[in-house]
Amino acid sequence: MTRTAMIALAATLAVASVAGAAETATPSHGVAMHGDLAYPPDFTHFAYADPAAPKGGEIVFSAIGSFDSLNPFILRGQAAAGAANVFETLTERSRDEPFAAYGLLAETIEMPEDRSWVAFTLRPEARWHDGQPVTVEDVIFSLETIKTRGHPLYRAYYANVTGAEPAGERRVLFHFDGELNRELPLIIGELPILPKHFWEGRDFEATTLEPLLGSGPYRVARVDPGRSLTLERVADYWGQDLPVNKGRYNFDRMRYEYFRDGNVALEAFKAGQYDIRIENIARLWATGYTGPAIDAGLIVKEEIQDETGDGMQGFVFNTRREIFSDPRVRAALAYAFDFEWSNQTLFYGQYARTKSYFSNTDLAARELPDERELRILEPFRAELPPEVFTTVYEPPVTDGSGELRDNLRTALELLREAGWEIDRSTRKLVNSATGQPMRFEILLVDPAFERIVGPMLRNLERLGIDATMRTVDTAQYQNRLDSFDFDMVVTTWGQSMSPGNEQRDFWSCAAAATPGSRNLAGICDPVVDALVDRVIAAESREDLVAATRALDRVLLAGHYVIPHWHSRIIRVAYWDKLAHPDVLPRFGLDLDAWWVDKGKEQQVAEQKRALTQDAAGR
Repeated sequence: MTRTAMIALAATLAVASVAGAAETATPSHGVAMHGDLAYPPDFTHFAYADPAAPKGGEIVFSAIGSFDSLNPFILRGQAAAGAANVFETLTERSRDEPFAAYGLLAETIEMPEDRSWVAFTLRPEARWHDGQPVTVEDVIFSLETIKTRGHPLYRAYYANVTGAEPAGERRVLFHFDGELNRELPLIIGELPILPKHFWEGRDFEATTLEPLLGSGPYRVARVDPGRSLTLERVADYWGQDLPVNKGRYNFDRMRYEYFRDGNVALEAFKAGQYDIRIENIARLWATGYTGPAIDAGLIVKEEIQDETGDGMQGFVFNTRREIFSDPRVRAALAYAFDFEWSNQTLFYGQYARTKSYFSNTDLAARELPDERELRILEPFRAELPPEVFTTVYEPPVTDGSGELRDNLRTALELLREAGWEIDRSTRKLVNSATGQPMRFEILLVDPAFERIVGPMLRNLERLGIDATMRTVDTAQYQNRLDSFDFDMVVTTWGQSMSPGNEQRDFWSCAAAATPGSRNLAGICDPVVDALVDRVIAAESREDLVAATRALDRVLLAGHYVIPHWHSRIIRVAYWDKLAHPDVLPRFGLDLDAWWVDKGKEQQVAEQKRALTQDAAGR
């Protein structure tokens, strides 16, 4: 037998062996993290999508700052908003379930009971925009490329995926490292699939404004560098009739217009320069939506209920900085933030205080640890603060009057315990050992936060702390975040109802040392690492809840953030030419299921012209 024949035989036997091992699993149209799927194999569309929705028209979104790349999967550069819409994944996540996904590029999904591997069979009709089929080779190339050359967050996210290999003409098998991780089949389904033939001879890690080849419902139509990106719907999109897509991707064009900052963007919205706005600032929702278009009823304000977990937003301490290395210092500085006054004065009472990294879910540690949690925490008792076992976390509270003398007194006591004291000659807070004053900067990207930070700076000044704030442009801000070059920032860690591998990128020691990770706080604690592993390995919903609550209370006891606020409402303002289904998803928005009402579009355009002429006449 020749060497070539021997190699061919070995490859055939390997594929046969893999295929034989996979025969013990039954192909399915979807996969759920825990429990059963909500949609049966013969479902025709998601409940929150209208299969009769009309196609056509254009929707214009806003973005802040600028962009210099169309590659959303790398660390380098600032990717354009909307750039990821060109690409597809193996599965599509359902917004009606905590964590479940259904076949998109994949026709079927197979996995054993212990979820030690997963296999996907690609749809034969799946095509790239150049007409070439999506292949198993493309899937394998995507995993290898994104893990080795993509943004660092992918390395943590797919850390337990050791590789992929062909298991048939359209079937690809993913191998896992043996560590129990029930989420892996679902997160592999979220892998962006890239065309191997397109990237041959191109540098994946370089920024580029060349339109990239994808397989999704949209392709890049026009790029105005740094200012706008226009996508157009692919007329012969291969997947338009799939159940996961039916009634979705209705706009002929999606355009993303960039503005200097949020204030400019709001005025541009009211002037009709873009169509829809998700409002995150309570003051603007209460007072900012005024003007002729609002008065004429051309803009709709809608509050949509949302069951998505709110996660944690807050002022984040960079514990890589020496002044923030002591948790007593971090705990003390939280007494300088007056949420109650801010909520009454700045937010019109629209928010609740955040007290968990998993707020508004059953994953939050809202009570003392129960028996199941204690079994998880007990092995770490010696390494943990006693309050993890005895006290439910509560952030400092004020009476809302703006006078927080008692809080500042408590803060000073904690600071003295941590080795800081007031220098009587300068009235500054200094380190007792070195004499160095406490000085730090709060880095911002959104000017809207300046009015929130300002009062806190005054409270810090009363403690003798020299704290300042600095607002920078989006590119500089992102670069400084990626390199952890900041003292304190405002950030949000969004959470799902089924946390998993992303927690490594948020809290692990490995992420703390990885530029571009989401571990902005610099947390490196073996106990936290172990608890993250427990979350990922949870075999049931009950185990997941217990492990996540344990992680939550340990993070809270570390005082890595000064918690902000949250709401169960999504505030959406949009020009009345847009419409959406009567049934909305339980978890978040699905703007891909919206459409242009062609009758209203013409009326809105005519009324908008009339308002413009009236303004010009005045």
